[in-house]
Amino acid sequence: MTAIIQLMQGSPGLTALLAGVLGLLVGSFLNVVIYRLPLMLQREWRSQCLEYLQLDQNKVKITDPVPAHPTFNLLKPDSHCPVCQKPVRPWQNIPVLSYLLLRGRCSQCRTKIHWRYPVVEITTALLSVLVAWHFGATWACMAALVFTWSLVSLTVIDIDHQLLPDNITLPLLWLGLILSVTGHGTGVTPADALLGAGVGYMSLWSIYQVFKLLTGREGMGFGDFKLLAAIGAWLGWQQLLTVIILSSLTGAIIGITLALVAGRDKNIPMSFGPYLAVAGFIALIWGDAISNTYISMLVAR
Repeated sequence: MTAIIQLMQGSPGLTALLAGVLGLLVGSFLNVVIYRLPLMLQREWRSQCLEYLQLDQNKVKITDPVPAHPTFNLLKPDSHCPVCQKPVRPWQNIPVLSYLLLRGRCSQCRTKIHWRYPVVEITTALLSVLVAWHFGATWACMAALVFTWSLVSLTVIDIDHQLLPDNITLPLLWLGLILSVTGHGTGVTPADALLGAGVGYMSLWSIYQVFKLLTGREGMGFGDFKLLAAIGAWLGWQQLLTVIILSSLTGAIIGITLALVAGRDKNIPMSFGPYLAVAGFIALIWGDAISNTYISMLVAR
């Protein structure tokens, strides 16, 4: 692996191209994660609730959102049309290209394929190219790609379900801390990573507690705390203020826009995870430049 990285270091364009192709493939898998992981968790939670209540699952009538398959996980069953159940052949599962060739419809029953599938694939590819161009062919690039792909999946899942699964946030947190120790991460020292994780979690947790004390309502979920802790572990405590400001500003702008233009009820909860994820990626690529610009402006005054 080291030899391959050394070979690619002399060709930034090739590195970016390969990262883009890899991003397309990973984006296709992220679509599976985005769709199936929340359903897997719902099935698990229902089973745990029934077990706790000592109820027979076969005798409790509950509408199960999970497709009726003996095995349902990220690998099984194989990809298939949810309407006609026709298996998706390998040549029909090529990222973006297959969607275009099939004109966005199932080859058998002509049911529309959601446009979000190619969007996730293209977005993952473009972000992967940007990461590769920024970091070059280094171990930091490989780590940053994993960080970026995790943020993509968390963003879409939170939009769909207002859920940031521990299955992603906690491994992301621990991986950031471990890579800071091994020196194969994004250049953050172990002390900065540990402090970033702690401050990231406690900052949003404190805001949550104050808001709940003043209003009696919950302003955000615990998944947001864990996501910011993970971002702090990957980027260090120094980038947390940038992430919080960017995510809050973006969330406020979008929230006000939706309320004014689309007539969205302001009392309906809004997912905060996507804004944290976007801000975390911005800080990954341009965080130092943003911080240096802000410091220069303060010094100039």
